[in-house]
Amino acid sequence: MIQHPVLSHLARFGVRLGLERMKRFLRHLGDPHLQFPSIHVAGTNGKGSVASILSEVLGAQGYRVGLYTSPHLQRVNERIRIDGAEIADRALDQILRDLDTSRAEIAPFLAVDGEAVDPLTYFEMITAAAFVYFGRNNVDLAILEVGLGGRLDATNVVDALVSAVVSVGLDHTEALGPDIASVAGEKAGIFSAGRPGVIGPVPQDALRVLRAIARENDVPLSVYGEDYHVRGDGRTFSWTGPDTSIQDLFVGLEGAHQVDNAAVALAVLDQLPPEFSCSPDVVRRSLEHVRVPGRIEWLAPDLLVDCAHNPDGCVALATYLRRRQRRASRTLLLGSSREKDLRQMASVLASQVDRVLTTACAHPRALPPGQVAASLEGLSVPVMPAGRIEEALRMARNDGDEVIVAGSVFLAGAVRDLVGRQ
Repeated sequence: MIQHPVLSHLARFGVRLGLERMKRFLRHLGDPHLQFPSIHVAGTNGKGSVASILSEVLGAQGYRVGLYTSPHLQRVNERIRIDGAEIADRALDQILRDLDTSRAEIAPFLAVDGEAVDPLTYFEMITAAAFVYFGRNNVDLAILEVGLGGRLDATNVVDALVSAVVSVGLDHTEALGPDIASVAGEKAGIFSAGRPGVIGPVPQDALRVLRAIARENDVPLSVYGEDYHVRGDGRTFSWTGPDTSIQDLFVGLEGAHQVDNAAVALAVLDQLPPEFSCSPDVVRRSLEHVRVPGRIEWLAPDLLVDCAHNPDGCVALATYLRRRQRRASRTLLLGSSREKDLRQMASVLASQVDRVLTTACAHPRALPPGQVAASLEGLSVPVMPAGRIEEALRMARNDGDEVIVAGSVFLAGAVRDLVGRQ
């Protein structure tokens, strides 16, 4: 893997929500995002799994499928895929260089409030690269995962065939608002006027907001538990929609919550135009085979990693652990970024582990292990700072415990790097 200096440069400018820069930049490029149909997926949790399931099913049916997800676990190339294959380093580097040239040409017209700052962000640039790559490679359909929120996210420039809000919970409240209704309003911003929308299992406060915004934009909704249903035991289930039903389904992803994610994906497929139909047999095989790295993933018999990085994600992980027989003492390796509700996350998981070792990876937003430990004073299980993830992982595994790694996407990626998992 090579470094991409364009992205390294833009990373300094952080996150700036808003669509005007992106729209003007894409217009300068010839609107590459309009060269292919798309599916748009938002959600506090589960959106990456839903996007991956959709990619797996549609690809198995024979369509050429682009998949754009974020953030990446180990390599930025993971974010941009066609038919499951990551964009090659050389292809990504060339596209980024071309885009950087275009950025320089149009920069004077993209200035924010007249400030002499770079007008594009890291996320906007990599999103534009995905659009260009998908367009150049003539995908039949692209599946786009929202980066943050929805309404003002850089992906929200497409006119998606179907938009999905997988879940609504409290995360990134500094950007999306302090309550469920506010977050739901931001996520509903991805609805394309007159096009179908799919809603996963969300709180009633969120559903009311989603319905109201859908009505304003003439968006026909398909709602979990109303318009489509799942029934089953564990990861084996049946799915029933308005006009069809599929029996004997099994999702290959660990955790009961993945059944709900699979149900949302099937509802999206059900709302696609007839030219993107998928057979029940293809759906069954694809659900069994789908894998999403870093989502309740066993890297070894004693080592589990999960990207849970907010309270709702930790509830899903805790539910999985509670239902799984405990074969040894459990150690939670917990690390997170500065803006997260660490106390609540750890409290949710504490009942399923015997101790917590706090740690950090090399990501610049990672909290030092000592600060993480200090924030957890009085937790119901022992807490101890254990240094960088390289040291903490070695310490935890040497004690013969079952080791659970959670709290950060980047931490999960760092552990995958350490054990050599690609």
